[in-house]
Amino acid sequence: MSVACATIGGVRSAPTILHLDMDAFFAAVEQASKPSLRGKPVVVGGLGPRGVVSTASYEARVHGVHSAMATAHARRLAPNAAYLYPRFTVYRRISDIVMTLLREASPLIEPLSVDEAFVDLEAGPSRDDPREVARRLRADIRTATGLTASVGLAGSKLLAKIASEKAKPDGLVVVEPGTEQALLDPMPVRTLPGVGPATAEHLRKAGILTVAEITHAGEPELVRLLGKAHGAGLFAMASGLDNRPVVADRDVKSISVEDTYDTDLTDRAHVRYEIDRLAERCVQRLRGAGRSGRTVVVKIRRYDFSTLTRSETLRAPTDDPAVVRETARRLAEAVDTTGGVRLLGVGVAGLADFTQEDLFAQAPEDGSAAAEALVPELPTAPPPQGERARQWLPGHDVTHEEYGPGWVQGSGVGRVTVRFEVPTDTRPGRVRTFPADDPALSHSDPLPLAREAAWNAERGLEIGGAVAEGPGDTGEADGTGHPRDAGENPRGAESGGDAGSGGQSPASLPKSPEGAASGPERGTSMP
Repeated sequence: MSVACATIGGVRSAPTILHLDMDAFFAAVEQASKPSLRGKPVVVGGLGPRGVVSTASYEARVHGVHSAMATAHARRLAPNAAYLYPRFTVYRRISDIVMTLLREASPLIEPLSVDEAFVDLEAGPSRDDPREVARRLRADIRTATGLTASVGLAGSKLLAKIASEKAKPDGLVVVEPGTEQALLDPMPVRTLPGVGPATAEHLRKAGILTVAEITHAGEPELVRLLGKAHGAGLFAMASGLDNRPVVADRDVKSISVEDTYDTDLTDRAHVRYEIDRLAERCVQRLRGAGRSGRTVVVKIRRYDFSTLTRSETLRAPTDDPAVVRETARRLAEAVDTTGGVRLLGVGVAGLADFTQEDLFAQAPEDGSAAAEALVPELPTAPPPQGERARQWLPGHDVTHEEYGPGWVQGSGVGRVTVRFEVPTDTRPGRVRTFPADDPALSHSDPLPLAREAAWNAERGLEIGGAVAEGPGDTGEADGTGHPRDAGENPRGAESGGDAGSGGQSPASLPKSPEGAASGPERGTSMP
């Protein structure tokens, strides 16, 4: 890039660090996929009694719904919203398009999650002004996906992220050199990286509530309150001094998956079955990331909310499902779960880029793990009594032999309600209800978004290999740059109540206030 950029006091003299954040990403993808939900309140997350909101559309936020909120509370605030389980396959697919476009602007990008990244425009090929690059990126993302993104430009990562928050939704905010302190001063201390609830409370007791009050207190006082490293670092951030570079390859230290259950697991055979299932998913992610690992970790949250973590380090890195499964079993069986289990997780740490074949070294003395490694995978136990072979999760994709593709609007009491529509439709599709065991109805792969299909066609790409997500996919960090879901993602029986209870009939949803979904593009300079 032609912008010559000096660094003054830890902040660049030109706004060449870009922070991009997709707007209400999961919910926006669902609205783009489902014509009947466009412009309507949509909530994505766990839908069981213990479910947590992952993302709420801007139409739902008008009613007070936000991420990390209990879904039960969200239902009270927005009873007419559509409540959907996540579809991580689709989100990752769209994320790949966004990250591809960012890499075309600069090879130096730092993904923070599936929908968020820093970009160092100094490393990019464009000779254009950073503001023009940012505007073009936002336009390209809209063209390729039909979705909107908010962008902040500044001379540091801290200020770029703050700017993108101010740009939401669907805007561009630039922090001009020399305006940094005026932007920071009135903000609450929680705005700064490294200030969590405990640090914020410590500062509050000292009478420090805003960034300006941190700088007024002075570095010695911050060091006295928080310690040398934390105090000095926080004072520098409050003073607008942030020289953290954009890091392209963030080292992933572990890969794990976990599930939260609507009803506590009390049967040890069921616990073992779930551990086996989680171990299989964990190894799939491990292999997908091209990694292996030496340490197997099991996480168990019991009925009383006590959380126990157990681990075992192997003699060599492995990506063998039998080895991980057997190790996870041993770890879980050593924990008393008779009172009930609320959450289970299986992970692999101590990651490496190679495996050392040692199938028999980690197996029990009877050699069962090695034997299992040599035969096709079979379920280690039948699904517990009462668990249906097919779950109809609200929001997930299905197809009917007569009516074609659609998505589950709700299910319960032996019925499933499906809305038959595809992303390219311009009008809401028709709704039909079927017996839950209707052989003509089956799960299907997600269809591409309307803009996505055109973008891939232009580049000669195909969307293939997409597998519909199972109900227990939490979106845990998996070594591929994809984030863990913000909320717990329960796995349990199909949603109860009348057909359609998983998500309200979209035809009955209220229209959002004018302009709630997105705002006009803003080329605002701060302040």
